[in-house]
Amino acid sequence: MAMISIDSLMGNQGPSYPEQIVAPYRKELVDYGFDHLMTVEDVNRVIAGSPGKVIMLVLNSVCGCSARVSRPGALLSFFNHVVPDIKATLFAGMEKEAVAHFRASFLSGITPSSPNILVMKDGQVLLHLQRHQIETTDAGSIADALIAVYNEHCIRETTEAERAALREYFINLYQVDPLAPQE
Repeated sequence: MAMISIDSLMGNQGPSYPEQIVAPYRKELVDYGFDHLMTVEDVNRVIAGSPGKVIMLVLNSVCGCSARVSRPGALLSFFNHVVPDIKATLFAGMEKEAVAHFRASFLSGITPSSPNILVMKDGQVLLHLQRHQIETTDAGSIADALIAVYNEHCIRETTEAERAALREYFINLYQVDPLAPQE
């Protein structure tokens, strides 16, 4: 009798989704300058190779219930006057080795889920927003939680030009002006 591994039955060796499904969700962050981590080496280069730097990392997902607010929330946080030095993303279900390495190295003992948003410095997690926290809130509240950590730990100041470019990007992407007065 032929032996079939659980990995082969569940498709755990390759991507979980066709790239054309993932591409628009990946693009939301990468087009704004997030470093796209594809390999274990990329994860190590960004996290271990950035001593003293504050890193915001989005463990991205196609999940509609929570990823739909995680990406806009992450972007909104960059309107703050201080922001992380590095912004990075990897995609759950796609870059499986990189995601598994990241989870084993920095989220040991935490049940895997996605999306997640983390703020880190020197390999230490300063904030970890997990899926169950993200799916029960809105993008503005996610941004507020991130901004609170930025204000405590970040020193990189944003410029008016950066915020103007982000505003234009946000409007083009989501068809809403994030800085318009609320009615």
